[in-house]
Amino acid sequence: MKVSDLVEKYGLKVFAGQESLGKEISGGYVSDLLSDVMGHAKENEVWITLQTHQNVMAIASLKDLAAVILVKGLEPDDDTLARSREEGIPLLGTNRGTFEMAGVLFNELKSS
Repeated sequence: MKVSDLVEKYGLKVFAGQESLGKEISGGYVSDLLSDVMGHAKENEVWITLQTHQNVMAIASLKDLAAVILVKGLEPDDDTLARSREEGIPLLGTNRGTFEMAGVLFNELKSS
């Protein structure tokens, strides 16, 4: 499944990183602790979080993640948007909570 498929099927908002929506998704990682993501997230996973500051995009780039999804209708600040564009990693948003969004991603990847 590509990031663009997830965006289209579930109406995710694309804040930045549109040019990289064609990335393949290998899995997902859910955490709001940056050190946890640094230590355990894997390449091409989608990171689901409520963290909105620019360090999220730095870690997403370091781990070569497919995308970052902000939950609960949260919006990134300007520095985070700029970092997403710089790194070329899609920064997405949803009104869903963390648990629901993780379930959506799990079910999609399980069935594909």
